[in-house]
Amino acid sequence: MRRVTSLLLGASALVLLGGTAARADITIAVAGPLTGQYAVFGEQMKRGAELAVKDINAAGGINGEKLVLETGDDACDPKQAVAVANQFVNKGVKFVAGHFCSGSSIPASKVYNEEGILQITPASTNPTLTEQGFGNVFRTCGRDDVQGQYAANYVVQHGIGKKIAILHDKSQYGKGLADEFKKGLNAKGVQEVMYEAITQGDKDFSALITKMKNAGVDLIYLGGYHTEAGLITRQAREQGLNAKMMSGDALVDKQYWEITGPTGEGTLMTFAPDPRKSPAAEKVVAEFKATGYDPEGYTLYTYAAIQAYVDAVKKAGSTDVDAVAKALREGTYNTVLGPIAFDEKGDVKEPKYVMYQWSKGSYSEL
Repeated sequence: MRRVTSLLLGASALVLLGGTAARADITIAVAGPLTGQYAVFGEQMKRGAELAVKDINAAGGINGEKLVLETGDDACDPKQAVAVANQFVNKGVKFVAGHFCSGSSIPASKVYNEEGILQITPASTNPTLTEQGFGNVFRTCGRDDVQGQYAANYVVQHGIGKKIAILHDKSQYGKGLADEFKKGLNAKGVQEVMYEAITQGDKDFSALITKMKNAGVDLIYLGGYHTEAGLITRQAREQGLNAKMMSGDALVDKQYWEITGPTGEGTLMTFAPDPRKSPAAEKVVAEFKATGYDPEGYTLYTYAAIQAYVDAVKKAGSTDVDAVAKALREGTYNTVLGPIAFDEKGDVKEPKYVMYQWSKGSYSEL
């Protein structure tokens, strides 16, 4: 009787396994700030991931296996990011498109490295992320040592600002970017008149603005996010300081102008060439716009991260993290950003930055 029961159980197990194999899914995830003051960027990432999964599944998935998307809200908080990473481990996630803030990506990457999960961030630009020596970490965006140097070169070459204040928000992204800008500026013989830290979440910058007025500042370079940048810009104008604001890629959302209004006119920011104008993105941009959504900022960078992962899995013939990572380093992948390839560290090869200017509620490349 026991042998018959065992055989029946074995047969049942095979049926169950067969059923599972027939409808096997590959679980991936997107993680970013879905709540909090940077939620606009989490929304960009979520939208990009959702449409990528929809389009890939409509085209047959990965060798017939469908993608299932999990989402994680880290609110750009390092501890919450680690908690999200551990939740993904428990859910059997194979790949994460995330996180947004470098201060979230870096601690979360340690979890992914230990647990064998591939990570491609579309937005975290702090060099430390890919300098840790992890073989499973990649990014589709550039790095702040490139971005900061580009901004410094631009300022010197175009004679923007004689008295420069460099500010940062103490975050890994903000301080890292400000320090790279300072390094590039100083290397060209230009010395800032101020180097100050601000606190994320502060609303009143009156004392700082008074200090900048007294120093005769005519260019403010902020390593930080659109919220504080917008408040500083608006309050500076209200207090009679007409210094130009310059910042990095965290200003690529229309919420910046919602904070500044006309006082944001002329604000400069560095970002990659607008991916919405890439011929490779035309079809996907049209899909987004058909739903009334403008895929600005990091929307298409997230879509591209998932494209690269899917094609690397196909090339590797496996979702094994080492096999996929090897395929990513060895191949060139056609994405909505155009062809991208990764170096040994996991950084995208030949990243490009350009200067944008805000005017009348939108930004355009100079």
